[in-house]
Amino acid sequence: MKTPGQRLFWALLPLLALAAQAADHAEVARHAIKLHRGRGAALTPRKQWVLDSCRKLSGLLRQKNVVLNKLKSAIRVVEKDAGLSSEEKLFQVHTFEIFQKELNESENSVFQAIYGLQRALQGDYKDVVNMKESSRQRLEALREAAIKEETEYVELLAAEKHQVEALKNMQHQNKSLSMLDEILEDVRKAADRLEEEIEEHAFDDNKSVKGVNVEAVLRVEEEEAGAKHNATRGEGEGGLGLSMLIDSQNNQYILTKPRDATIPRADPHFIKDIVTIGMLSLPCGWLCTAIGLPTMFGYIMCGVLLGPSGLNSIKSIVQVETLGEFGVFFTLFLVGLEFSPEKLRKVWKVSLQGPCCMTLLMVAVGLLWGHLLRIRPTQSVFISTCLSLSSTPLVSRFLAGSARGDKEGDLDYSAVLLGVLVTQDVQLGLFMAVLPTLIQAGAGASASVAVAVLRVLVLTGRILFSLAAVLLVCLVMKTYLVGPYYRRLHAESKGNKEILILGISALIFFMLTVTELLDVSMELGCFLAGALISSQGHMATEEISSYVEPIRDFLAIVFFASIGLHVFPTFVVYELTVLVFLTLSVVLMKFVLAALVLSLVLPQSSRHIRWIVSAGLAQVSEFSFVLGSRARRAGIISREVYLLILSVTTLSLLLAPVLWRAAIMRCVPRPERRSSL
Repeated sequence: MKTPGQRLFWALLPLLALAAQAADHAEVARHAIKLHRGRGAALTPRKQWVLDSCRKLSGLLRQKNVVLNKLKSAIRVVEKDAGLSSEEKLFQVHTFEIFQKELNESENSVFQAIYGLQRALQGDYKDVVNMKESSRQRLEALREAAIKEETEYVELLAAEKHQVEALKNMQHQNKSLSMLDEILEDVRKAADRLEEEIEEHAFDDNKSVKGVNVEAVLRVEEEEAGAKHNATRGEGEGGLGLSMLIDSQNNQYILTKPRDATIPRADPHFIKDIVTIGMLSLPCGWLCTAIGLPTMFGYIMCGVLLGPSGLNSIKSIVQVETLGEFGVFFTLFLVGLEFSPEKLRKVWKVSLQGPCCMTLLMVAVGLLWGHLLRIRPTQSVFISTCLSLSSTPLVSRFLAGSARGDKEGDLDYSAVLLGVLVTQDVQLGLFMAVLPTLIQAGAGASASVAVAVLRVLVLTGRILFSLAAVLLVCLVMKTYLVGPYYRRLHAESKGNKEILILGISALIFFMLTVTELLDVSMELGCFLAGALISSQGHMATEEISSYVEPIRDFLAIVFFASIGLHVFPTFVVYELTVLVFLTLSVVLMKFVLAALVLSLVLPQSSRHIRWIVSAGLAQVSEFSFVLGSRARRAGIISREVYLLILSVTTLSLLLAPVLWRAAIMRCVPRPERRSSL
């Protein structure tokens, strides 16, 4: 049982912190002992620890106040020091403020612990409700402490960034920058300005929003949820409403799997995003058609308007991009549907030799420029490989409806183009497999160059083995399975085309799963599925195309809109001169290298098509977005280089229809030109 003196002691002890600021700490300690033992009772050795503890506590509090005053004085001195740059002042002041916050939070934690102990001593061990409330309060305190610690860590990262800025400023004053450093420095400033414009600060802005529970993340309830639902949510559903979670890094999360699976749920953010994209794509597509541009640019513009650089109304960006990937799958399936195995057999030498030579030449040119500009070899190889790839979905849209047969032994340019693009898709899978080794080489993790080269050779052999396995699977399916499978589907789908669509979709998904399991790109599996179906004859190709094309068209809208989400017009405006120069240089270089290689590998009678094929390969593939993001996370390239790759890729895609149309007008006879355009 607690005596009244003990209860009084625990009740008044938190107030001693205030008394410690004005009174001597020894007097405070003796006063605490008097309250604990009675009116002026003598001290005993058994209770000496109470006096010592109070002295230490009051001494620490006084020392903390002295340190806070010194920190304030130091901040004033730093702000008045004219010899420091703005970056150095910002770093030092930020560091002092973080230390002040750490001292105050430590003091609050001490007295919160004392208050919790006091509440536990005053409670009844039989009172479960009181203990439950105490446990809940401690849990809330831990959640708030986690949030504060996360915020402090972010502030430390920001202080470290300010320190790096100060060091860069000192280096800039001590030595002149090279041409590349000047460009990257200018790009860095534009990138900083862009991040400031598009950064939402969702974590800080939603701390005080009604319906937010402070945990390791913020949980923002649905706007349409009523007040009554918010009040009873914790008791009735256990907080399982489809809310948005926002962490201190401003990443936003949507519930993917609820604890209670008996309640059906839907993601309203994703539904609204798809509806918005579908409605806005119509006027954007109409506008591009009216001014003579392909409709795909209207869809990209739709993504720009709805993305972070525009209205910022797309909430489920990851989900939209995931759905857009199905547009790539069905596009490549239709490409394979028009690209029969017979055409592939005719151009396999050109398709194999051409892309390999182009990639090697691009890497060689990249290493040369990297040596002149003092860029690391790993970074030069990565950038050159990214720029060597061309966009298969874009070229497929160019070739839609224009596939023709051979004439007088000449190769069809559409067959050559698609063969080259298929090989580049294989190269993409190879490069994705080699990327981890490139990351290790860039970080200096390899013991020697020989070990790194050996690892790359092993990975290359593994990819070649996987390609051989894929080819074997395709031969077996073409010989024994595809024919009976399609005939059974066709027989079962009479009067019900759903069976045929589902059967073809299942074949596409099966092939992309096989290629994915064999460490080859899923896009190649979709292309091979179309090539297998095309072996069943022209009638089967026409029937399946009429069913699949509407699905492909809708999903392609989502895909091109997802590309627009990564386009930042303000950054392009800031660095327009540099980006236009880089884009024209890359497009011209790819065009010249492709024309040179095709002049060597094409038969003499078909060399006239090299200009059309080169024009189709002059742009940069949208898969450079994926490769660039992975390389940026791995530290191979910087943020500035990533934004340059992103912008150059986008501008090259915008320039591609102009170059393609010019090549068609120049090289294709008039009767065939109309179907190609």
